Amino acid sequence: MAMEVVFKVIRQQQNSSPVVQTYLLQAEAGNTILDCLNRIKWEQDGTLAFRKNCRNTICGSCAMRINGRSALACKENLGSEIARLQQLAANTSDKNTIPEITIAPLGNMPVIRDLVVDMSSFWNNLEAVAPYVSTAARQVPEREFLQTPQERSRLDQTGNCIMCGACFSECNAFEVNPSFVGPHALAKAYRMVADSRDCETENRLEKYNEGTKGVWGCTRCFYCNSVCPMDVAPLDQIAKIKQEILTRKQKTDSRSIRHRKVLVELVKEGGWIDERQFGLQVVGNYFKDLRGLLSIVPLGLRMLAKRKFPLSFEPSEGTQQVRSLIAAVQKQEGKQ
Repeated sequence: MAMEVVFKVIRQQQNSSPVVQTYLLQAEAGNTILDCLNRIKWEQDGTLAFRKNCRNTICGSCAMRINGRSALACKENLGSEIARLQQLAANTSDKNTIPEITIAPLGNMPVIRDLVVDMSSFWNNLEAVAPYVSTAARQVPEREFLQTPQERSRLDQTGNCIMCGACFSECNAFEVNPSFVGPHALAKAYRMVADSRDCETENRLEKYNEGTKGVWGCTRCFYCNSVCPMDVAPLDQIAKIKQEILTRKQKTDSRSIRHRKVLVELVKEGGWIDERQFGLQVVGNYFKDLRGLLSIVPLGLRMLAKRKFPLSFEPSEGTQQVRSLIAAVQKQEGKQ
């Protein structure tokens, strides 16, 4: 059954301010957003620019922001999108009789024209993690390099990535830290770490451990997982790389390593974090990093002045239960 839908498309020329252009369309609930954009282009405005190709959630070309979230236009249909909007508006007084769909270009990438963005940074960051099996591992001319079904299964989830850019578009970490390679690159990075044919694992982990360019730049906001159309779960893959690094590193190696290990140790010891110890051990490196210690002195003085510095520490009553949970998780991780 046909319905009237208003499409508000954010249009923009390169290095110019965006404008909103409105189109009224008669469409059916089963039509995809890409179907609707095609009709707008063919029937109303041939100047509208957007990327498309397979129309079947394979190529990733048609990623764009649909009502504020990055998604594939060929995957999202009109009926489900309108239902989602109605659910969001259920508790508000703004209930339009004609549904509105807002379409915008992907984030974190400069706009070339309308919904077409320059993905150079996306591809450059992917290249930075060397997303291919090392050549040394393929120098076996006598036979194929075989994998067991179990070894191959470790690559299934990350192998589903179609490089659409949805996760990169929503990445808060990249928005504030352009040196961060992004969730798409680190998901592919874990694929290389997990690949039994690759012989560069140690070198890779050293590279992914550098400052905030690699895994420690992730803010764990979960947006990449929530928008990924292929269930790659980039945040989960980043966590797996972190775990590989943590098993190989000591607390003294870097502040990022200390942050993770000290946090677990303090929670295991007292049920929650002892703030008095956390800053001294993580930032001050157990009184070995004088510059780090001096950096937190102003904060410590302000906390003391406002009586927000805990002079004593009361362990949680559920400390033993917390310890048991941590032990269970660590045991499970050891099996994987």
